[in-house]
Amino acid sequence: MKWTKKGLIYGPNGESKYADNSALTPTPILINEDTIRVYSSFRDKEGVGRIFYVDLDSKNPSKIKKVSKKPILNIGKQGAFDDNGVILGDILSVNEKLYMYYVGFQKVKGVKFLAYTGLAISEDNGESFKRYSNAPVLDRSNEELYIRSLHTVIHMNGKWKAWGGIGNGWEVIDGIPYPQYDTRYYESDDGVNFSKEGLVCVECRDKEYRIGRPRVFLEKGKYHMFYTYGTTDRKYLSGYAISDDGLSWNRKDEEAGFELSKSGWDSKEFAYPAPIKVGDKIYIFYNGNDFGKEGFGYAELIDEL
Repeated sequence: MKWTKKGLIYGPNGESKYADNSALTPTPILINEDTIRVYSSFRDKEGVGRIFYVDLDSKNPSKIKKVSKKPILNIGKQGAFDDNGVILGDILSVNEKLYMYYVGFQKVKGVKFLAYTGLAISEDNGESFKRYSNAPVLDRSNEELYIRSLHTVIHMNGKWKAWGGIGNGWEVIDGIPYPQYDTRYYESDDGVNFSKEGLVCVECRDKEYRIGRPRVFLEKGKYHMFYTYGTTDRKYLSGYAISDDGLSWNRKDEEAGFELSKSGWDSKEFAYPAPIKVGDKIYIFYNGNDFGKEGFGYAELIDEL
């Protein structure tokens, strides 16, 4: 694959007390034929994320049309699984409603954090969302203890197919614990009750200790997955895999076409790529250095998947 980088689009810069920096895990959806809406998590000065959106011109995604002035999904109730921040998992339209799967963070004693998947639903085309529950729809399990975060959900043939980053341990690098996780697959009949345990799809290799934020994209009868991996020598980059059935995957990181820039906002990291097809074009939105501290940008595919 070959991509043409189009540059940084948007990053919060203290516009409000909730929008001090970062635009984590940018997740695009075509709200109408003229507008790509990118949901992402803006951080406050304490690093706590809340979900906002940025509307872009579908014919020229570099052009910003609107930025939500307040969070469309705030942190959860004190003591809930999402009381210390939320980031985007995925968003999809089903039966004239938008289903937002998000990852909620909670600080606890003993480990750095816990992260589980919640669900919020919009009935006004994504202008506001209401939590389905104050509890997660994908909570901890015996084999998937610390992190159960869905990042792609596809409603197809009556089934809800989902892929997520799942963690059950910690990697200590220079005295700092980082979450270990791999990518797993789940199914649901109703979008709420998912498989008890996930099927491992893409595992870590070599120096990798985490591989997640899987974004699965259907094109020409194939499943295409874009993901981000971290290594013990502190690389944080993105790769690519392909599948016939969404279950068995063939990693082809060398074909992803993601390159670091020589300087600037994405010169050290390329993270959380999320593709969208608009007409005959495919765009990918992503974060750069420091886990998206400066915001998100995009690239355009100039050949075929």
